[in-house]
Amino acid sequence: MSELLQQLINGLALGAIYALIALGYTMVYGVLRFINFAHSDVFMVGAFAGYFLAKAVPGGSMASGVLVLVGAMAVCAALGVIIEKLAYRPLRGRSTLTVLITAIGVSLLLQNVGQRVFGANPRSFPAIFPVHQFHFGGIVLSSSQIMVFVVALVLLFLLRHIVLHTRIGTAMRALSFNPTAASLVGINNDRIISFTFALGSALAAAGGILYAANYPSIDPLMGTLPGMKAFVAAVLGGIGNIAGAAVGGLVLGLVETTVVGFGGSTYRDAVAFAVLILILLLRPEGLLGKRTAEKV
Repeated sequence: MSELLQQLINGLALGAIYALIALGYTMVYGVLRFINFAHSDVFMVGAFAGYFLAKAVPGGSMASGVLVLVGAMAVCAALGVIIEKLAYRPLRGRSTLTVLITAIGVSLLLQNVGQRVFGANPRSFPAIFPVHQFHFGGIVLSSSQIMVFVVALVLLFLLRHIVLHTRIGTAMRALSFNPTAASLVGINNDRIISFTFALGSALAAAGGILYAANYPSIDPLMGTLPGMKAFVAAVLGGIGNIAGAAVGGLVLGLVETTVVGFGGSTYRDAVAFAVLILILLLRPEGLLGKRTAEKV
């Protein structure tokens, strides 16, 4: 029983990280209807931003850890705005395939620049939060896992508040529903899209910091696999649906750790993509998505 509960905790912690990354995918898709495949590399930049900030800030305390987290989120928010303005805005109105190829190009660019600037060798990520382990019978809960739960819940609450209870959130929903009508009523579409990229990129940075804190080795290619799994989580929950991204991340994390718990660690990645194939075959709109008729 204790082993089952331990796998449950591990799965929820991993799933919360996937959820934070998946939210960036789903927010951009909800507004622009395309997949930003460079998002996984923004996750990587967030981890490296946290690494260098942790070297500059005296670490070990909760306050310094929060400062590193917020600083990395700010760096990636700025990066998200730059990517949107330079790479995606000029292609607005072009075919989806054109934008998709550009997104892959931006992803490869970030990876190669990362290898050039940071080096290809893995680096050990420092402990930015106080390190403790709490034992409850046969269950071990680390302080890093607790921070994952706390940060994820706080950020999800803030995101929900922004989207549902602020003017800019109302503008985001209007833009997602009908960009032309949103523009006609005075909404600055460019500003809202830039804000969406900034918000999604900041969440990716938070995911990168929390991932590195729990799996303390970072390198310029570290975003590829977690980013792809977060995309699976977004599709699983319903791409474009914020609650769906959170649910999809948690479900995928639980599935992955369950496979590991039953001795199938070799197949943990394969199972994640098998879930993607199944959801596309059986329920392509996702767990919380709505089925829509395709216009022809």
